[in-house]
Amino acid sequence: MRSALISLDRGALGIALVISPDGVLEGVLTDGDVRRALLAGATLDHGLRPFFRKEFVAVDDSTARDKVLELMQSRQIEQVPIVDATGKVTGLHTLHTILRRDTLSNWAVVMAGGRGERLRPLTDSIPKPMVRVAGRPILERIVLNLVGFGIKRVFISVNYLRDQIEGFFGDGTNHGCSVEYLREDQPLGTGGALSLLPAPPQHPLVVLNGDVLTQCDIGRMLHFHEQGGYLATVGFQDYLHTVPYGVLELDQHEVRGMREKPSHSWAANAGIYVLDPVVVGRVPERTNLPLPALLEECLDRRERVGAYRITEDWIDVGRPSELRKARGEDEPI
Repeated sequence: MRSALISLDRGALGIALVISPDGVLEGVLTDGDVRRALLAGATLDHGLRPFFRKEFVAVDDSTARDKVLELMQSRQIEQVPIVDATGKVTGLHTLHTILRRDTLSNWAVVMAGGRGERLRPLTDSIPKPMVRVAGRPILERIVLNLVGFGIKRVFISVNYLRDQIEGFFGDGTNHGCSVEYLREDQPLGTGGALSLLPAPPQHPLVVLNGDVLTQCDIGRMLHFHEQGGYLATVGFQDYLHTVPYGVLELDQHEVRGMREKPSHSWAANAGIYVLDPVVVGRVPERTNLPLPALLEECLDRRERVGAYRITEDWIDVGRPSELRKARGEDEPI
């Protein structure tokens, strides 16, 4: 117990990891565990084994920071060990480092004002971004992903049933960021709400649709945008479609060839953008504007628009079939 207290004091992280001689994590001990042990009559000379927790939460190196943050919030813990496939300790996530590491100066805007007509009747009483997937609202997952990559100032455009969104997030304190609201008196499309920002952004702005579930690495996308010297960048995913029939290649009435169930791939807009401040400044005040129209204007001006391939998970849950997929095939909507 004395050695554990020394480790807790030196580490100042509120946790000590109990490791076997071959480096495998056997358990964890927190300040609270020590306090409860001492209150139960343990002394500093007691062995540690009866008091440390042998059941604990750990992740591997591949676990994304937003997933670690979500795990911390759901389990109400502030430390998560990192282990390899053999159970050996390779690191430690703490709530402090998750929220403070790589803090970015960029703002993010999440478009969450739509009615979600395609998901009715589910959205008759709840805004589409607040529909739950695996126990959490879609919008909360988006915000946690942004926070996990260092975005600390988030704007949410709201209109339909906005009280539910504002009541859930408040000022963002419970989600590790500042949340502010762009209140649309009338629908402004996916781009028009940018005119409601309280001040022009000083750095490239991240804009996301509020019905997209993704693990997109926002930091990497911003780096791609800045390194490429683009005025705007749009995230995309490869969309593959296979024709379920054999296809004939014709020359008028004569068959020249046959292809069995051919496939074709398109670069599909993923609803995630990075916009330079000069582009944001072009948004007309309180005007319904689809965000792709803003990109088309850049192209008309012969300005550079980047295409960033999103390789992480991405689902557009604005469609009933995709929402069922995100929830699990048997989960009704």
